[in-house]
Amino acid sequence: MKDNFFERVYDVVKLIPEGKVTSYGAIANYLGSKGSARMVGWAMNGCPPGIPAHRVVNRNGLLTGKHHFATPDLMEKLLENEGIQVENDKILGLTKHFWDPNMELSA
Repeated sequence: MKDNFFERVYDVVKLIPEGKVTSYGAIANYLGSKGSARMVGWAMNGCPPGIPAHRVVNRNGLLTGKHHFATPDLMEKLLENEGIQVENDKILGLTKHFWDPNMELSA
């Protein structure tokens, strides 16, 4: 059974626009749980179908969650299909693609 925190994480991740990414820490901060990036990671590890988990990366743009996808390169392929370049498991131009829920959802 998922706790309320996990459901709140999924609700935020559903709102990340195509072609954008955010970080585990940015989600945690938005949810009022600064310092809980690892908990967001745990939530993403057990992510139900239909949640765009490929759009959540670490604060440096690394695809740290790629091992939880069906194939090791699926996360990268999904991002590239949305116009995001990835090299050596890292998003190129992270600031261009970064979506901050605190800025986008707090209005």
